[in-house]
Amino acid sequence: MEEKNIIAIEIGSSKVKGALGIYSPTGVLTVKAVEEEPLLDWVRYGAVSNVEETSRLVARIIRKIENQVAPRKISTVYVALGGRSCCSVRSDVEQQLPEEMEITDQILGKLRDEAASKPLPDRDLFAVVTRQYVVDKSVVAQPKGTVGRNIRFSANLITCRPATKRNIDLLFKDKLQLEVGGYEVRQLALGDLVLTSDEKRLGCMLVDFGAETTAVSIYKSGHLQYMATLPLGSRNITRDIMETKCLEEKAEELKRKEGNASGKVNASQQVNGYDYTAVNNYVSHRAAEIIANIRKQIEYAGYKSSDLSGGIIIVGRGSRLAGFNDRLASTAVMKIRVGSITAPEIRISDSRILAADAADVISVLYKAAIHGAKECLTENVVDLVPETEEADTVLLNEEEPVEEVIEPIEETPQRQRKQGSWLNKWKTSFGKFLDDSDEDDDTLQEDPD
Repeated sequence: MEEKNIIAIEIGSSKVKGALGIYSPTGVLTVKAVEEEPLLDWVRYGAVSNVEETSRLVARIIRKIENQVAPRKISTVYVALGGRSCCSVRSDVEQQLPEEMEITDQILGKLRDEAASKPLPDRDLFAVVTRQYVVDKSVVAQPKGTVGRNIRFSANLITCRPATKRNIDLLFKDKLQLEVGGYEVRQLALGDLVLTSDEKRLGCMLVDFGAETTAVSIYKSGHLQYMATLPLGSRNITRDIMETKCLEEKAEELKRKEGNASGKVNASQQVNGYDYTAVNNYVSHRAAEIIANIRKQIEYAGYKSSDLSGGIIIVGRGSRLAGFNDRLASTAVMKIRVGSITAPEIRISDSRILAADAADVISVLYKAAIHGAKECLTENVVDLVPETEEADTVLLNEEEPVEEVIEPIEETPQRQRKQGSWLNKWKTSFGKFLDDSDEDDDTLQEDPD
């Protein structure tokens, strides 16, 4: 296997990101570049709503990456899939075997196909993710090779609304003339990137706190058990702050610099005309709502906080809000840590790339790589000039010296006579000169000195 250049694109509610990585035959992914463009209102709740404007921003990302790999061009991309409509649906199937026998890949494949065949009205299926295998009433982590007469397979079907993928296809294939090599569910990719195997086995909750959505995944016994996307994010806090009579840009600045989600509001404080007490009242109340919805997902998944001893792992720029993480941990009664890249097979070659900021798009890049992504760059082939007489002349002028051809002058009788008269005189004079020279030579030879 040769090295492959892989391109990943992640379209979020507040930004578009693109990444270039080189995947080696030894399984190492080297991240060479990460580019980002801010979004306005062209993506809502993680789904593209304005294809034309979003395509312009993606085109900028493409050009920035192509500038670093020139003269090669990007032909294929791998795209993150997420948004408000992305969630899991449980599907359970069972097979009774004719006799006690070894569980094979063929049996497991049949179970997966049966689980995937569950009717999903108005939904597109993107992945079948294992929840649990039970062989003869015993939970098994690796069913292949075990012996039994009954096997039950429980799966999570990852689905989203058809419009989500349709708009992405329109953006890349029709607007940008790029091939979509595949889709990677962003929340699954993040789970593989920032969670440890121990956390998945013990039970944990992954929270991706974004601009307009908050995605929650719950793992137990090493497998995904539940996934949901909430239509709430840090931008809700920003828009609440706008009630203090300021524009969204200023509200975002106030949230980042002065906002505190801890719920502890100090006495009224006026600074530069802004009432920070009012600002933090908005921050605190909206943060409490988001945290309550995150905590509720544990119940929906059928667990209690005590069942998830791996704790909460939080990612996303919303997690930088002062006081938010501590308040989430105390409310859920769980330990918490900020997610970081844990895979040793990932290397970042550019020190300007911040792993914490780029974890979302790097996770898609890595997932595409291990799923067998193909080469995403093509050589920029220059068309050769056709072999015509004109082309030959151009090549001669550029590459080979051209001998100057002097056309003969047509001689007139008068000119010929003049040339003949002059030539005869020259011959006579030159002959006399030669004769005199011979005499001098003889004289010199005879002189004994």
